[in-house]
Amino acid sequence: MPSAALQTVDFSAPPQRKASIDREDIIAATLSLLGPHRSVSTLSLREVARAAGIAPNSFYRHFRDMDELAIALIERAGMALREIIREARLRATTSPSIIRSSIDAFMELMQDDRKYLQILLAEGTVGSDGYKEAVEQVLTFFEQELQEDLVRLSSEANAPLHRPDLVAKAITRMVFAMGGNALYKSAEERQAIGEQMMIMVRFLMEGSETLYKLEGSGEV
Repeated sequence: MPSAALQTVDFSAPPQRKASIDREDIIAATLSLLGPHRSVSTLSLREVARAAGIAPNSFYRHFRDMDELAIALIERAGMALREIIREARLRATTSPSIIRSSIDAFMELMQDDRKYLQILLAEGTVGSDGYKEAVEQVLTFFEQELQEDLVRLSSEANAPLHRPDLVAKAITRMVFAMGGNALYKSAEERQAIGEQMMIMVRFLMEGSETLYKLEGSGEV
């Protein structure tokens, strides 16, 4: 005879929606939907709610709309990426090694299950104005931190830079632009793109050092 516990279970019943859910569950569900042809801006509220196991109306208890969800994801992605790259820079001791470790960390994040890099690379080009503004803020933070590193390292090496603010901006924008192109490439292709990034960064650094010297001699 079946036990009392088994008698109370209806295995034919459809899956039940979750009784309670928080912002983290919705964020996790959203990340699970992202892929080569899906960015946050292409997802519908109903898709996210279904993936999270909630009714669409329950979504509004945590986010005003999909824009607010996307911006929360971008801000989280930016903070996580900044922390990972900051740790990589702290482990390095010279300008070339800091650049190398930062680019290596950036490229490795393309395979991260949390998809933070995908969010930043995709939403900056196809998202709404709100998305783009959030991505722009993340890039500005990267530029400011990189500028501080460049000024400190160039001073230690007695190799001042011409307009380190623009050097930092050029490096950041170049890396993110090329990163978008490398996002769904093979490991070999990503490695080649990473090496190209390193060479381009050297061009920028050495060009800036040369301009500083020329400026000091009155040749520019």
